[in-house]
Amino acid sequence: MSGDSFAMPDIVKSMGLVFGDIGTSPIYALTAIFLLIPPTPENVMGILSLIIWTLTILVTVEYTYLAMHLGKKGEGGTIVLKETLLPLLKSGNQVAFVTLLAIIGISLFIGDGVITPAISILSAVEGILLIPGFEDMPQTYLMIIAGVIAICLFSFQSRGTEKVAWTFGPVMLIWFIALAGFGVVALISAPAVILAINPLYGIQYLFGHGLEGFLILSSVILVATGSEALYADMGHLGREPIIRAWYFVFIALALNYLGQGAFALTHPEAKNILFEMVFTNLQIVYVPFLILSIAATIIASQAMISGIFSIVYQGITTRIMPLLRIDYTSPQLRSQIYIDVMNWMLLFAVLLVILIFRSSNNLTLAYGLAVAGDMAITGILITMIMFHRGEIIRTLLAAGILMVNFSFLFATFHKIPHGGYISLLIAFIPFCVIMIYVNGQKRLAAALSPVPLEEFLPKFTRTYESVNRISGSALFFARDFRKLPQYIPRIMFTNNIVYDDNIIISIIRTEQPFGVTWGFTRELTPGLSIFEIYLGYMEIADISHILKEAEIDEKTIFYGMEDIVTAHVVWRVFAILKKLSPSMVQFYKLPSDRIHGVVTRVEM
Repeated sequence: MSGDSFAMPDIVKSMGLVFGDIGTSPIYALTAIFLLIPPTPENVMGILSLIIWTLTILVTVEYTYLAMHLGKKGEGGTIVLKETLLPLLKSGNQVAFVTLLAIIGISLFIGDGVITPAISILSAVEGILLIPGFEDMPQTYLMIIAGVIAICLFSFQSRGTEKVAWTFGPVMLIWFIALAGFGVVALISAPAVILAINPLYGIQYLFGHGLEGFLILSSVILVATGSEALYADMGHLGREPIIRAWYFVFIALALNYLGQGAFALTHPEAKNILFEMVFTNLQIVYVPFLILSIAATIIASQAMISGIFSIVYQGITTRIMPLLRIDYTSPQLRSQIYIDVMNWMLLFAVLLVILIFRSSNNLTLAYGLAVAGDMAITGILITMIMFHRGEIIRTLLAAGILMVNFSFLFATFHKIPHGGYISLLIAFIPFCVIMIYVNGQKRLAAALSPVPLEEFLPKFTRTYESVNRISGSALFFARDFRKLPQYIPRIMFTNNIVYDDNIIISIIRTEQPFGVTWGFTRELTPGLSIFEIYLGYMEIADISHILKEAEIDEKTIFYGMEDIVTAHVVWRVFAILKKLSPSMVQFYKLPSDRIHGVVTRVEM
């Protein structure tokens, strides 16, 4: 029993950190579906069955069973799947394909992350229209209120969510209890909808309505939005509390959707099903429920923002994204990070989306495409990992779910002309940045032709013995000490700047997500030694602290910078990215009074 009681706080915490997005889907999902089709008994039963089985197959099986049993030390996300899969692959083509898939997945996740806060906050704010006296409030006012909430939410990010995160879990717990409670109350009017648990109703609906039945999947997917965050945020809490919390969340969501279905049957004229259901059944608690729903959507948006920060950080450390300035907002939790550039770009995009679409109903037409794409990519990566590991039963299960993923993805394609293109356009921006950056780095590495260590050593020995040395230690940063960047020989051999103690620092990201090891590899020759730091690709490390612990008291830190000269449009963009992004020593926050950047001019 004591084990369970220890797990309880984590279970509640995971409701706040992880289940916000999927937990606020009941505000708009069924409303969006019954705007497209009439709530006849046959339609209601078919849709409810599809919803319950979507939550079962996509969230329970794909994410909490398959995806969460992959990965190491309880972290998750598209990049983790990519890093787990790459060592299992044989050919270069497969590696390139998986890397490209992962990049598309990350881009779609960011595209999804813009629409989530916009639709969640807008749909909750629209509940104001049911309060007596506010029925005629213009949509523009609602947009302004949603915009102000979004601005406050994003402005708060730099202070860190740790201070308020302890309230997220309890608020979401109350939200899920409220969802389940109102669902049960509404079920009393039409208890027969409980039979929709039978998957046959969903199958009959799909096959009985032809193309229309298939396309409705593009709205059914709305109930599963946020399941990617469930997996991407795993590192914050670990697997167990999230899986346990999901059982409770699943029951609460299922009861609420069944209740909404019962309400739609008895009130076919309802325009905003969840809010009207609460208003009709228990008018006295409507305003507190509305406030609770706005709080829940803010928490949902917060989970998405944190998820994007995590994914971008993983992108930076696995070298597919440019370095960005990162602030650590919590001294205890190193995973609580804030990325300034991403924060303000996301806010700008969210406000733009609110401005373009105006209402949550319009937004549901655009929402779901990025989610379905991201889920399909996760499905492909999981299936490939299971296949290469030789786990036959799980491979077959993953392949079956992948078929379901593709059904949802193809169904959402018809949203592209209705606004789905907006989420694709948003996702296209990070996609272009990543592709330009990755290819630019390859070009740059080729143009900078590094100096092999065996060529460097004899020259160093001669120079070290013949020039007047400077007392103290100098640090030189090199990604790989076997191939030294050109700036090091230039300082030593062209400018004759040699210290008594020259240490080449090499920061190596390992295939494991976590773990920090470091140490002097060896003294290669008198006056020159190698210090290697091995970091997990999700590890957030304090390099200054490591150097202090190793008792390295440096006088100067040298690092290489590139001045890119090019007439090519793409490489110009790359040059701008390099200029705007901090250097490695700034990224690792090394003492600025000792840093010297050495510029190398490169033509591309």
